[in-house]
Amino acid sequence: MKSIGSGSRVHVRADASGCVSLAGAQVLVETARTVGLSAALGEQLSRWRKPTAVHDPGKVVLDLAVMLAVGGDCPADVTLLRAGSGLFGPVASTATISRLVATLAASGEEGLSALRSARAAARAQVASLTAPQAERGEVVVDIDATLITAHSEKEDAAPTYKRGFGFHPLLAYLDHGPGGTGEALAGINRRGNANAGTAADHLAILDLIENQLTPAQREALVIRTDTAACSHAFLDELTTRELGYSVGFYARADVAAAIEALPATAWVPAVDAEEKVRDGAWVAELSHLLHLDSWPPGMRVIARKERPHPGAQLRLTDIDGHRITCFATNHPGPDLPALELRHRRRARIEDRIRAAKDTGLRNLPYKDAASNQVWIELVLLAQDLTAWTQTLALHGEHAVAEPKRLRLLLFGIAARLIRTGRRVILDLYKSWPHAPAIVHAITTLRAYPTPG
Repeated sequence: MKSIGSGSRVHVRADASGCVSLAGAQVLVETARTVGLSAALGEQLSRWRKPTAVHDPGKVVLDLAVMLAVGGDCPADVTLLRAGSGLFGPVASTATISRLVATLAASGEEGLSALRSARAAARAQVASLTAPQAERGEVVVDIDATLITAHSEKEDAAPTYKRGFGFHPLLAYLDHGPGGTGEALAGINRRGNANAGTAADHLAILDLIENQLTPAQREALVIRTDTAACSHAFLDELTTRELGYSVGFYARADVAAAIEALPATAWVPAVDAEEKVRDGAWVAELSHLLHLDSWPPGMRVIARKERPHPGAQLRLTDIDGHRITCFATNHPGPDLPALELRHRRRARIEDRIRAAKDTGLRNLPYKDAASNQVWIELVLLAQDLTAWTQTLALHGEHAVAEPKRLRLLLFGIAARLIRTGRRVILDLYKSWPHAPAIVHAITTLRAYPTPG
């Protein structure tokens, strides 16, 4: 019988030197330098550096962000970088990292504000570098909640509505569709039994979102979310701040009555993701048939009806065998299919949340709530670092790949670290098909002007 092995048996030993793994993560380090993140973290966290400290707090936080971006999911995984200290520089021990996280957590809003301010400063630099080709009009930000399982007793862990146990954080991202970057803007940790529709939480994350954006971005801001945010308090505040919104609207009994009262001519065909007419789906405006006096002025309610896919469960509010969904917006435009498509695209935040869970959010590692909120900030920082790298330096499939694929194609490449004269050379494995993309990315990043 012939062997079906993959090749000759190899002899294994651990005796090589001058090699580094995760060499492609150098792209992330270069991005942090290009956007001024390294300097901003050093400045914002300098107040927590002790006079005799070996490791700068800003460098420790940046190492944690890089570690999460390349696939780590707990503080101890920073050993991935420590093994390549010749490339990443001195990397703090797990104990040092834990002490810093505990210190930031103990400082409360001061520590969180320092991390957020560093991200905002870097984000403004990215906006300045991409402004010439980024006349995007609306700046759409998606807000959504997700569940995180806790496998042990932790502060604020509680039973969830899906009969699990853990946390229910609220997250916000820039839209990552065409022309968008998918940057992580804000995250608030909440108890597992937190109500999805709490207006106070949405108002709190709205403040965090605006603090992350440049003045020009805030002027064009559109908040997009599901029915959980459809409260008078939240929509009143959006109106007061003169912000655009597209928010899911509950299809209650009065909505069902309004839909039944609509003439057939009021319905116009909906469009699909390619903006082509979608068979079996229509949209219509209901505003003139609803009592909206108690809602903010200028609010419109638009309904969509479609034939459900085979096996779908209909609700009591669905009419004539059609699935009915509604959303509210203050956009005055007459193109109902375009407005409905814009709202439906909020589902893209699910991709960002999935990416967050692949970047350290699947588990909150600390016992206390304050440290876990710091951890969420680190996850958001890691996601930002990846998004900025894709925006500024990567092209083609790499510019749109999710974290898992980037780790496979780019970040995990092996290399030799060569010291010759006064230079240090990172010699990438030449047969790796994506090595030229790494070289091109680093060359591109170094061509940008140094942050002032």
